Amino acid sequence: MKNQHKPYLSLLFAGLITGLTLPLSGCNNAEAVAEEKEAEVMAIPVEVVQVSLGDISSNYVTTTVLEANQEAQVIAKASGILEKLYVEEGQYVEAGQLLAEIEPERFQLSLEKAKAELASIKNELERVNKVHSQQLISSDTFDKLKWSFEVASSNLKLAELDLKETQIVAPISGYIAKRYVKQGNLVEQYERKTLFHIVDHQVLEGTVNLPEQELSKLQVNQQAKLKFTARPDQEVDAYVIRISPIVDANTGTFAITLRVNNEQNHLKAGMFANVKLVYDVHQNTKLVPKKSVVSIDNKHTVYTVTENIVEKVDVAIGYQDEHFIEILSGLNQQQTVVITGQNNLKDQALVQIIESI
Repeated sequence: MKNQHKPYLSLLFAGLITGLTLPLSGCNNAEAVAEEKEAEVMAIPVEVVQVSLGDISSNYVTTTVLEANQEAQVIAKASGILEKLYVEEGQYVEAGQLLAEIEPERFQLSLEKAKAELASIKNELERVNKVHSQQLISSDTFDKLKWSFEVASSNLKLAELDLKETQIVAPISGYIAKRYVKQGNLVEQYERKTLFHIVDHQVLEGTVNLPEQELSKLQVNQQAKLKFTARPDQEVDAYVIRISPIVDANTGTFAITLRVNNEQNHLKAGMFANVKLVYDVHQNTKLVPKKSVVSIDNKHTVYTVTENIVEKVDVAIGYQDEHFIEILSGLNQQQTVVITGQNNLKDQALVQIIESI
């Protein structure tokens, strides 16, 4: 009878073992799920920067092309063959400096002829003057002789001027921008053809057309900043010297003229410039990079970072330029803000700082 109960005892023992094993397996599964959930919370990589203090201005951005304040087109005042050239393109010349000469022989002969005619009339006038004092010659003849003397004197002055004008001189100081003639060319008096183009680069100007709503913000001597493609790392100072008194009814714009000092001759007439007119400057104010601010429907937010946890903060902004935005409220100088990766963030998200600027 005892042997008959052994199978039943074996089954009972196996059931007890299975019952004890099941709770242990359930505990292990719960821990695995928790570990998986913890693994799912991954830190988002971001770049950050600390809020800084600095100056920022309110600007109007536009473009202009520089022009020389002084330039001259040199033409011939005498006709003849260009005998000598003394300057070349790119050379600096002073006002009154000799640029070229027209052959002077014909003008020299004309001068000598005028001198001879004047001398002859002068001698005749002196001889007749003695006779006229004795009333041996009519007053009409004497007057005609005096007029002839005056005409001969004028002809002599014209001959001297013609000879002088065979020497072509610079009317202004500046650089020879272009030479249009060669030695041996025939030039005509007061011909429209230009011999030389001279530009003075020491002072340059630029004309800018602005919308009429900007008129109240501008005044003479107002500052502007210029940047050039040829000098991308250099910012050049300029200032307003003239403001047009009228608004163009067709375009709704008015013109202003900027003055640029260029004593070092680094800039050239004809250069294209990006213009930033400075209306107002806020000094020692809180600044963050433009890319750190997320703007949606006129609401501006940034993400601050504290111990690798971000917080979404609403901010009020002020002036902005191409790189920075002024923060009027919402941040203090000690705080750190996200500048790269903020589009993937939510409030209280875990982040990993990969670079701090």
